[in-house]
This record gives sequence, structure tokens and C-alpha cells, in this order.
Amino acid sequence: MSSESLKWYKQGLGTVVFCIVIGYVFTNIDMLNAFNQTWIDRDIRDDGLKGALYFFGISLIITACGAPRQIVAFLGGYAFGSIPGVILATVATLGGCIVTFYASKMMVKPLIQRKFHKQSLRINTFLVKQPTRKTIIIRLLPVGSNVLTNLIAGSTNVSPRAFFIGSLIGYIPQMFIFALLGKGMLIGSEWKIIVSVLLLLISSYLSLSLYKKHRSSLEVNPPTESDTAK
Repeated sequence: MSSESLKWYKQGLGTVVFCIVIGYVFTNIDMLNAFNQTWIDRDIRDDGLKGALYFFGISLIITACGAPRQIVAFLGGYAFGSIPGVILATVATLGGCIVTFYASKMMVKPLIQRKFHKQSLRINTFLVKQPTRKTIIIRLLPVGSNVLTNLIAGSTNVSPRAFFIGSLIGYIPQMFIFALLGKGMLIGSEWKIIVSVLLLLISSYLSLSLYKKHRSSLEVNPPTESDTAK
């Protein structure tokens, strides 16, 4: 078997394994439906370090499989308070990001590039220069799929280190907002809920403005062929 054939065989096998694992998670482990305030009250809140570790592990798995990070942040704030909830939820979401990114890079890269060719090319072009800063902008945007971004980024040439650092920084504002909202729901604090909504609106406006600014600069100074090939 030639080296090229062996490469495609390994990637094909990786795709099959990846699909089986994801299918098993969604069909046999009803995590997402059970990931709610009732679960927090029953299994997490009064269970100390064990509860925190349990929350962290489940959050990492479900964000890697596509659960919205805002839900994780909301329940983190509901369970542990604003600051501890933000820390746990953000680190767990980053862990999920790393898992999905490398699963894409090592196992399903050809499939992602084929199915999401335009998106992959667009993200690769956008992140080719200043990847950390531009990843922050992507994460600040109030729209888009976290897991799809991770999968597509894993299929590009973006630096993993830059992507992870940018993701961590970019996650924090929205994670804090939703953790604050979760804490406000727990204690019935109307002002915390109002502040959360206002911060979300401000964050969304600023992130969209930054994205439009960088997109305009990209159109004026497009990356060279050597840049996108790195």
C-alpha cells in the first residue's frame, strides 16, 4: 500500500470512528436533555469538589459535541456563582474546543473541507494574519456555531496555540454575561438580569463592529497566496 493510500485509509477510518463516537454520545447518553437546573439542584450544587468536577467533565463533553456554551455558562453561574461559574464553564468550553479541533485535524479534515469548503476557505483566509486577535473577534460574535467553528478551524492551517488563546479570551465576555444571568435567576435579582441583557447588547454591538472593521481591512489588503498556504 502506497503512503498516499495509507494516509487516506487512516483518515477514512478516523472519520468512521469519529462518527460512531458522536452517534453513541447522542443516542445512548442523554446528557443534553438532563443538563438543566434540576440536574444542578440534585447532583451539583451541594456536592463540593466532586460536583464541580462532575459539572466540568459533562460540560467539556457536551460542548465538544455541539451544546451551546451559553447554556454551560448560565448553569455554571446558577450552580457556583458568577466568578467560579465563569471559570469552570469557560475552561470546560475551551477543553471541548480543543477536543473538537484536534478531532477535525486528525480524523475528519478531508470530510470537513469537502462539506464546508467555502466556510473553511473563508476562515482560513480571515485567520491567516493576526490569528489570535481575529479568533477573539469570532468568539465575541453573538451568532454562529461554536462546534462548527472548531471543526472548520481544525481543517485549516491556523495555529492551534493562537486559536486556543484567542478562543479563551473571546469566550470570557459572553460566558460572564450568561453566568451573571444564571446567578440572577437563582437569587431572583432583577438588576443582575437587566445588567446581563445590557452587557450582551453592548458586547454584540462591539463585536460586530470589530468584525466589520477587520473584514473591510481584509478586502483592502487581501492575504497573498503564500500566506494562505502556510
